[in-house]
Amino acid sequence: MKKSDKDRKLQREGWPKYVFVTGGVLSGVGKGITAASLGVILKAEGFKVSIQKCDPYLNVDAGLLNPVEHGECFVTHDGKETDLDLGHYERFLDFETNKYSSVLSGGLYQELIERERSGGFHGKTVQMIPHFTDLVQEKIEKASEGSDVHIVEIGGTVGDYEGPSFIEAIRLFANRVGRENCLYVHVVYVPWINTSKELKTKPAQNALRDLRGFGIIPDVVVCRTERSAPRSICEKIAAFSGIPGEAVLNLPDIESVYDVPFNVLKSGVLQILNRFVGTDTEPNMAQWQEFSELRSKKWEKTVKVGLVAKYVGNEDAYICVTEALKAAGAWNHVNVDIEYLNAEMVTDEDFARVDGLLVPGGFGARGAEGKIKAATYALEHDKPYLGICLGMQMACVAAARRSGKGDAGAEEFGAKPEERVICLMDGQDGKGSTGGTMRLGDYPAKLKKGSKVAGIYGAIDVVERHRHRYEVNQKFLPEIEQGGLVISGTSPDGKLVEFVESPSCRFFIATQAHPEFRSRPLNVHPLFGEFVGSLSE
Repeated sequence: MKKSDKDRKLQREGWPKYVFVTGGVLSGVGKGITAASLGVILKAEGFKVSIQKCDPYLNVDAGLLNPVEHGECFVTHDGKETDLDLGHYERFLDFETNKYSSVLSGGLYQELIERERSGGFHGKTVQMIPHFTDLVQEKIEKASEGSDVHIVEIGGTVGDYEGPSFIEAIRLFANRVGRENCLYVHVVYVPWINTSKELKTKPAQNALRDLRGFGIIPDVVVCRTERSAPRSICEKIAAFSGIPGEAVLNLPDIESVYDVPFNVLKSGVLQILNRFVGTDTEPNMAQWQEFSELRSKKWEKTVKVGLVAKYVGNEDAYICVTEALKAAGAWNHVNVDIEYLNAEMVTDEDFARVDGLLVPGGFGARGAEGKIKAATYALEHDKPYLGICLGMQMACVAAARRSGKGDAGAEEFGAKPEERVICLMDGQDGKGSTGGTMRLGDYPAKLKKGSKVAGIYGAIDVVERHRHRYEVNQKFLPEIEQGGLVISGTSPDGKLVEFVESPSCRFFIATQAHPEFRSRPLNVHPLFGEFVGSLSE
């Protein structure tokens, strides 16, 4: 792939190209998927792409956000707790984000205050401009290191009270790197009014006016609609907004988010992107096309997975898990039907009607007994079981109870010291803060030679991401093994249990880690692939 002399000069100077994605009208309009899809296209053209989320929330990170409101907490390889958009980024671009890929206002304020308290500003008045906006720009530059193109999604909606400083920061960023090296993409919603049977462009016009009020005229406007819009709608928005008609694109709702990159390509954005990056290359989307075809095909066999969880009203709370299952189904040539089983009221009849059980990670006592019940049922009825984090801990409690220790439990749930099969990790006791203090990010594990899990990985040395504060109490290993499980993986020093499995079940594997964070549509995690494969046997 040839790049222009201008691009080569920019790379020698250390400046990648920057794509900024903002949103208007309402939140949840699809900025993250649009940003990730642009990244897919640029990566398919041969560019090295990185991506970042800047969120105006006053939280320091996403670790304490309620999953019901915000969806699951995603964890980067270096231990940053982020919102679920970074999971979308990793799945779409098949690369690892890092601690610089997620920026929240609270973390920036904390950093500025700590700098001020230590005398770092030498007595100057600390202000939103330039100090906060400069720090945002520093984080953008840091996250873009080593990339050809860096994409930045600004969370929320233009006009939100929390957001102006971020919008100002990306406006000023063009002064830093050159306006020609910045592409501004504004995603707006165009509602369908059923009573009058028409699409209304006024909210989008107002959202564009808000953005212009901050000094940014977008290069691309993406109109999100529930159905395909006539070209006249895009032309109307262009006419009332002072933007070229060819730069206003329509992206209607479609069944699968993994088809969005193809919709983005069809919208006419490629010419704009190629002009921006200085190439005329056609993206190679062959792998995405193969996955899209597998994903959309209706296979002869359908397998039903029972997801035993406490957040059953919000699919985003376990989105990495469900996306990993669906991708595993596509590559195993089976349809995957996911049934949410409320852990607080689940019964053996619920377990019996599904082909396999998956107990995901979580915190708190609510629903714990249902998860123990699920592991017990799987052990006693040879029901395929995949336990993740808390799902492994509850499996160990279930095994200990099966050995005769009926009072076995977890310290987190109030078990007495002599009952604690699951206990607080060394170094966690006495921590005054619950945010960002767990065992987070990538940690190595040593698998037992000849174990089922070693066979699945095809290795005995593996690395997985973690997010937990409690661990298996090794004093209870005899009871756990007597109850039907063997320890098939530990930390390299042998002090922490990382994997357990049942030798007598066709598939019963549980891990302290979160393998769903490393599963990709084009590169499914082996545990998910084998679990789904076992359901169709």
